[in-house]
Order: sequence, then structure tokens, then C-alpha cells
Amino acid sequence: MKYVFSLLLLFGCCTAFAQNPIDGNWKGTRESPNGTFEVNYTFKVEGKVVTGTWKTQFGEAKLEDGKIEGKKFSYSISFNDIKMASTAELISENEILVKNERGEMNLTRVK
Repeated sequence: MKYVFSLLLLFGCCTAFAQNPIDGNWKGTRESPNGTFEVNYTFKVEGKVVTGTWKTQFGEAKLEDGKIEGKKFSYSISFNDIKMASTAELISENEILVKNERGEMNLTRVK
């Protein structure tokens, strides 16, 4: 009985500390009038909240108002007095599709 309890406790702890598949570093590219530039994200999921950062050659910003439900999540970025809302969805373990007023962008996991 003691052995069974130890196994249940071990599996319960592993599940509690399992990393969300969205967690980590991701990158994509965005077209602009001045050419293509790289966009880097770091996502961290805690419960139903998504936090992280957005970084480009133009600067860096923290994700705001991040929420997640299943494989879909949303967040906002404030940069240069502009706030832009985005929605995103985990398409596969290595791909996220981001949508906002500037169009769509595919992100790939950085390993």
C-alpha cells in the first residue's frame, strides 16, 4: 500500500509541474514597408494566464492581458503608444498561428 501511495504521489507531482506546450521561445517574420523583420516571443502559461515578452529589432514589450483556453490564447502588446490585441492558436507542438490587425504570422518553436 505504501508503494502504491508513493507512485500516486510521484505521478501527481509530475502532472502538477508539467510544462504547457505553449511555454518557451518562438520566432516568426513580419513584412513591413521597410522589408521583412524577425519577431521573437517568449510565452509562459500559469493557470489561465499567459505572460511573456515580444521582441523585434525595434524594441521589446511585455505581453499584457494574456488569457488562455485550451490551445487558443490572446494577449496585447503596447509599443510606441499603440496597443495591439492578438489572438493565437497552438497548431502543433512547433507552430503557433498569431492573428491581429496587421495580418497573420506563423511562429516556430526555438529549440
